[in-house]
This record gives sequence, structure tokens and C-alpha cells, in this order.
Amino acid sequence: MDILGTSLRVCVDDLDAAVPAYERLASTEAVRFTQGPVQVAAVGPFFLMSGPSEHLEILRKIAATLAVKDVAEAVADLEAVGAQIVAGPKETPIGRSVIARHPDGSVFEYVDRQGADG
Repeated sequence: MDILGTSLRVCVDDLDAAVPAYERLASTEAVRFTQGPVQVAAVGPFFLMSGPSEHLEILRKIAATLAVKDVAEAVADLEAVGAQIVAGPKETPIGRSVIARHPDGSVFEYVDRQGADG
């Protein structure tokens, strides 16, 4: 599988207060979107997330988001090494996503831009 990049997940209490610091650190403007009840700001290599504590508790278990060329290829490679597919693959507004638990227990999200508009 081709890993194209990594985004770190950061849960924050106040997204509006956190965004300016991360924009300065990453030298880029945030792109905001919602994922269910969770507000997300993508800022450079960071995904800042704010929302109900029960949702953030689940999101905190995912160590990072990895951009890949093809989620289907990632699933095949993950299964070949004994990873467990926890959720997905599923279509999202920006492409496809799958969440997997590696054999060591680490949990990662893999995303691609396949099927995304634009």
C-alpha cells in the first residue's frame, strides 16, 4: 500500500479557540467540516475535533489518519498482516475510509480520495 501522508488527531474542548494556534503552527488555514455531531478542523497535518464526550472518547482510540492511494489495496494489505477491520470501508464526503486494528492493538483510520468529488 502507498501511504501518502499522516494526520494527527487532536481532541479539543473549544475548536474556535484551538484553531488559530494550529493555523499559525502549520502556516495554513483550517478547512472545517462536520462528521456527525463532531466538528472538525483540518489544519495541515492536524485534525482538530470537538464534540460530545462520548463521541470523542471513541475518536481518541484512533491513533492517526493515514492517507493512502487506494483503501481497497490498504484493506487487502491490512488483512494480509492479520489486522481486524473495525469499520468500513465506507464512502465519505472526501473519499473512502476504513478503520483497522493492527495485530499489536493499535487503531488507525485509512482514507483515500477515490470517489470524492473534485
